Amino acid sequence: MKRNPAALFFVAAVVAAMLFVGFHSARRAGSGNSDSLDVTGKPAPDFTLDSLDGKKIQLSSYKGQAVLLNFWATWCGPCKIEMPWFVDLQKEYGPQGLQIVGVAMDDASKDEIAKFVKEMGVNYTILLGKEAVGQEYGGVNVLPTTFFIDRDGKIVAREFGLQSRSLFVDNIKKSLSQGRAVQAQK
Repeated sequence: MKRNPAALFFVAAVVAAMLFVGFHSARRAGSGNSDSLDVTGKPAPDFTLDSLDGKKIQLSSYKGQAVLLNFWATWCGPCKIEMPWFVDLQKEYGPQGLQIVGVAMDDASKDEIAKFVKEMGVNYTILLGKEAVGQEYGGVNVLPTTFFIDRDGKIVAREFGLQSRSLFVDNIKKSLSQGRAVQAQK
């Protein structure tokens, strides 16, 4: 049976168009409604999670500090690339009022997460994540997902996946410059 090249081209074009429309529709549907898409300027949802040392940590306890809130997992390759940057950024910007908070969103045990964190030389707060917290932030469907929160607790920026270190620095500087600093109570 001989195939008509024009018919094959037409079928291929229709399939390509359907894939294009389907892909873009799925991306829009996956990112939620337009209200959850733009979180800039909105208050960061408060939560309380357990730290690796068993303390209950509440996000709002960092008011007056800029917060880089990073959702990650031990199995996440891009997360492993970012973590040394965060160690350096905590050293560099911590004295200016930055607190990096990592939220582990995988099924590893607390001991496995602690071992991983130690091996990575992490010098910032690590919390044991819960799906409900991820949902409050619009669903954390991509790891890593990073939120930059200003000193007043408002979201300045959100980044999905591995981004450049310079973009993190720009967002940290923006977070530190917005809102009012509060003296830490010790």
